[in-house]
Amino acid sequence: MSQQTNTHPAMGTWQLGDRTVHRVGFGAMRLTGTAPFDRGVPRDRDRSIGVLRRAIELGVNHIDTAAFYFSATRSANELINRALAPYPEDLVITTKVWPGRDPSGAWWWAAPAQLRGQVEENLRQLGRDHLDVVNLRVPPSRRAGSIGEHFGALAELRDAGLIRHLGISNVTSEQLAEARAIAPVVCVQNPYGIGASGEDRALLRLCGELGLAFVPFFAIAGPGRDAGPAPSDHEAVYAVARAHGVSVAQVRLAWTLQQGPHVLAIPGTGDPDHLAQNMASGALRLSDDEMTLLT
Repeated sequence: MSQQTNTHPAMGTWQLGDRTVHRVGFGAMRLTGTAPFDRGVPRDRDRSIGVLRRAIELGVNHIDTAAFYFSATRSANELINRALAPYPEDLVITTKVWPGRDPSGAWWWAAPAQLRGQVEENLRQLGRDHLDVVNLRVPPSRRAGSIGEHFGALAELRDAGLIRHLGISNVTSEQLAEARAIAPVVCVQNPYGIGASGEDRALLRLCGELGLAFVPFFAIAGPGRDAGPAPSDHEAVYAVARAHGVSVAQVRLAWTLQQGPHVLAIPGTGDPDHLAQNMASGALRLSDDEMTLLT
C-alpha cells in the first residue's frame, strides 16, 4: 500500500456520485482470457486473482466489470469476489446491463423488465447487497433512439436500493439529456481515445461542464476495440513514446487522462507488468506540443 502516496497526486481523483475514486482504475474484461469472450487463451485463475489484488495495492479503487465478462472457464465478477471480498471500504465497483450472454456465450439484449434479473445476477456473482454504479450499456442499433424506458427501469431499481448510482454507456448527447431528465447520472462510459471524432470530443466536454465523470473504454485498443491494439500505430504516437521511454499504451492512456480532470481511465489487463505500466500512465505528463501532435 505504500506506493499509493507516490502515485495518487499525479492521478488525481474525481467523484462518482458520493464516492471518490482515483482517476486510473481497472477494467475486468481481460481477466478471463487473453482476449475477451472465449476468443483467447484462458487466464490462469491464480494469476488473475493476483493481478486484482496487486491493482488494489497500487491504489485502484474503481473497477469496471459486467456479468457478461465470462469465458467457458472464468467469470470476471466471480474472480473479483474471490480476490477482493471482503471488499475495501473505498472500492467502487461499476457494472453494466442491457447486454447479456446465455451459457453458450450467445448475446441477447434485455427488455426493461429483464434488467432487474441482470442487476441481481451481478449482485449474486459479486456477493453484494447493492451495486455502487450501474451503467445502462446502449446497443449500437439504439444509438439514435430513446433509452427512456430502459433507464427508467434502472431508476426504479435505484429507488428500491439495489443500485447506488446510475450511468450510461455508448450514448449520444441527446440520450444523456434524456437520461438526466429521468434520474441523476454520475458517469458516461463511451469509446474514446486518440483519433476520437468531433462528436465524441464534444460529449467529453459536455460531461466536464456538467461535472460528470467521462469514462473512456478502448482508450488503448483504439479501432481494434475488443481485439486489442492494432500491431501498427501512428508514427506520432511512437515518437512521443520514444521521447519519454514508455510504451505506446502508456502514451495513449496519458493522452486520454489529459483530456480533462473528469476523465477516468479503466485499462484492463491480466498481466502484472502491463498493470504496473498502466498505473504509471497517471504520472506521465505530455507537453502541449505533444498533445497537439497526437490530437
